[in-house]
Amino acid sequence: MSLNKINVGNIICGEDQLFLISGPCVIEDEVTMMKTAEKLKEVSETLGIPVIFKSSFQKDNRSSLRYYRGPGLLKGIQMLSKIKEQFGFPLLTDIHYPGQAAPVAEVCDVLQIPAYLCMQTDLMVAAASTGKVINIKHGQFLAPENMKHPVGKCLDAGNDQIILTERGYTMGYNDLVVDPRSFYWMKSMGYPVVFDITHAIRKYGIPSSDSKGGAREFLPVLGRAGVASGVDGVFIEVHPEPDKALCDAASQLSVNELASFLRPLIALHAVELKYRIKEKQKI
Repeated sequence: MSLNKINVGNIICGEDQLFLISGPCVIEDEVTMMKTAEKLKEVSETLGIPVIFKSSFQKDNRSSLRYYRGPGLLKGIQMLSKIKEQFGFPLLTDIHYPGQAAPVAEVCDVLQIPAYLCMQTDLMVAAASTGKVINIKHGQFLAPENMKHPVGKCLDAGNDQIILTERGYTMGYNDLVVDPRSFYWMKSMGYPVVFDITHAIRKYGIPSSDSKGGAREFLPVLGRAGVASGVDGVFIEVHPEPDKALCDAASQLSVNELASFLRPLIALHAVELKYRIKEKQKI
């Protein structure tokens, strides 16, 4: 299957090199954000893995008004801009409303469509109209092959700069299951595919601050399964102190453990790449 290569800053997504989307779930205080970005820069240089920095200025699907939602558009964009200027990362953040697309596009390289909102037509059209790369997250309610519909909306709006991200399908109540076939189905659409590992272990209905709100023990096995299935990139939310994170505390990975988590994934990706090259040579 042919694959469109997508440029995000100086990163070519869909090339032979595994790339990483990473950062805190939501923008917090400056010390936390800068500490995370500094460590991500170190990991990127040590392991030779390109990084797209991700953090949300607003979380609009939290289950209670009491939970932290982020600093908002203006302050959030200012923080992301500072990180970009200081560390040189391309930026990714999610938008929830059409009116957020244009101001976010002034700073960010990738506009992310949240999983719950992947079928929202006006949101998709507004995002696509910016000309920026669009990362469409697979809705938990949508069969993977039906991601062709939000992709089609993006294309009809004149934008073919698309990345698709898998984060699991709702199976029963409050549980997500990752079907490895989804990587095949989505990649057959011709765009780079990313595996959002940390969101795949969330337990819905349980506050993310509760230790039962995520199942970190499954992170290594899910990560290896996704990379072995041929994904182009991995999405891993990280935090200096995950248990104190203001959002998704039960599922984020410690940024200090990121390098050791990534090493086997990078090695496995190299093996998977050799296999693909051999298969092409047989044709």
